[in-house]
Amino acid sequence: MLTISRFLLIPVYLMFFFNGYIKIAFLILLLAGLTDILDGYLARTRGLITQVGVMLDPLADKCMMITVILSLLISGMIPWEAAAAMFIRDLGMIIGSAFFHFRGKLTVPANVMGKLTTVLYYLAILFIVFELTFAITYLWFVIIVSFVTSIIYIIQFLLLNRKDKAEYP
Repeated sequence: MLTISRFLLIPVYLMFFFNGYIKIAFLILLLAGLTDILDGYLARTRGLITQVGVMLDPLADKCMMITVILSLLISGMIPWEAAAAMFIRDLGMIIGSAFFHFRGKLTVPANVMGKLTTVLYYLAILFIVFELTFAITYLWFVIIVSFVTSIIYIIQFLLLNRKDKAEYP
């Protein structure tokens, strides 16, 4: 239910953002982040981790992040090059995860680097919303970190599925 609530917060975020309540929209984004933390905590502590959850949880995060990227781009708060880099990375992660999930491949759960990247993105958005002078430079730093994180995920995915294939010929 918490994962679904993050999907439902997307139109709420958009409503506030495009009606000029950008700081409130940022609070909605933070609320989505808090539900993500709570969702993960409950799943781990209660043994409720499922393959569907492993796939839907990051999908909810990616959908929210793509929404934020597009809203910041449309409003002129970030350059198109940064939006394109973030969009390509997130869309690639969504399509890749769905493609391999529906082919029966194991999905790599979130790791420390992924969580760190998310926190860094939230900070970048905070800096952009409050129009800090270094916000866009910091955003580019986070974009680089996110691509490194993606490479780590891809390596983990390949190792996990190679190991799975070797164990079950």
